[in-house]
Amino acid sequence: MFHSFLIKYAEIGVKGKNRYLFEDALVRQINYAMKRCEGTFVVHKASGRIYVDAKSEFDFDEVVGELKTVFGVWGICPVTVLEDKGFEQLSKDVIAYIDENYPDKNFTFKVQARRARKNYPLDTMEINAELGGILLDAFPELSVDVHDPDVQLHVEIREKIYVYSMIIPGPGGMPVGTGGKGMLLLSGGIDSPVAGYMISKRGVTIDAVYFHAPPYTSERAKQKVVDLARLISRYTGSIRLHVINFTDIQLHIYEKCPHDELTIIMRRIMMQIAERLANDSECLGLITGESIGQVASQTMAAIAVTNEVCTLPVYRPLIGMDKQEIVEISEKIGTYETSILPYEDCCTIFVAKHPVTKPSLAVIKRHEQNLNDRIEELVQTALDTDEIVEVKYEK
Repeated sequence: MFHSFLIKYAEIGVKGKNRYLFEDALVRQINYAMKRCEGTFVVHKASGRIYVDAKSEFDFDEVVGELKTVFGVWGICPVTVLEDKGFEQLSKDVIAYIDENYPDKNFTFKVQARRARKNYPLDTMEINAELGGILLDAFPELSVDVHDPDVQLHVEIREKIYVYSMIIPGPGGMPVGTGGKGMLLLSGGIDSPVAGYMISKRGVTIDAVYFHAPPYTSERAKQKVVDLARLISRYTGSIRLHVINFTDIQLHIYEKCPHDELTIIMRRIMMQIAERLANDSECLGLITGESIGQVASQTMAAIAVTNEVCTLPVYRPLIGMDKQEIVEISEKIGTYETSILPYEDCCTIFVAKHPVTKPSLAVIKRHEQNLNDRIEELVQTALDTDEIVEVKYEK
């Protein structure tokens, strides 16, 4: 019975003269999602509305599931589209709509008409009153509540007539591509994929970088990260993943620096490499999955020392979340089961037994001087041997 989906958005509606840019971006992202569905669909704008029209048979649950991955979508309204064959026929169609979609008629309702076509013989108030009375006559169990109804029946009079009453929640946020571009430091853990998801929800397109340390980390560990990138690309769009061989850099740090400072120094060099990649890719910032106090390298003191090497902004969308909140999001977006696979990444291989939690920037910088004989050469080699994987979500 449903032929179309009306897409509701929230924040985009207050964008003023630039609103059309955000609407166009939302249409592009919906088209990206619809390509993953069986069937033919046309996504279009009409009089301040965005519609997804089905031009063939389709799987309702599949379409709704894919629309729920599109940032910028606040609500998904399954719509019955009717030809205008007069008010008497509309009344019969509305009765049939309620009968089919609400087997239990014991609820309150309100008719909310919108007459975009002004030559329609009834005005908005008359449509509301007439259809309300007709439904009460057809279904005596119903009752009207104009203030807080259980069901709000929308009837929009356009060239055709659009009837809907359900609003399925979407993910909200802003359409990907409207908020600039960032470089995500993606590991095989739980946090960084969620950080990528959260930053993309604000319209940011992401590239990603993964630091690989063979033979200390396996090919399965790298594949795990590629799989995580693919899972979040369902929401973010395709991702350009940089795989950086970090082994020689890690061994050099391990040989030349105090072991309780390994993680901090390693992360500082990772941030420098990520920033070089970001600048080359015209990214406007770095993105990490850090959360204050979660591990030794994520105390406020440690984050401050790590941050000191960066000139680009560093965005940390999880910074105030506790672990359970992050886990819940990872389960919702489908990355949790992959994140907990037992393949170590390079951050966990060389962790000291008792890492420093309140590092001194002056001390860290002094110890980093021990690396000066080779570090720039090693960093350049890592960049020169960058392996780029183009990741796109596929079912």
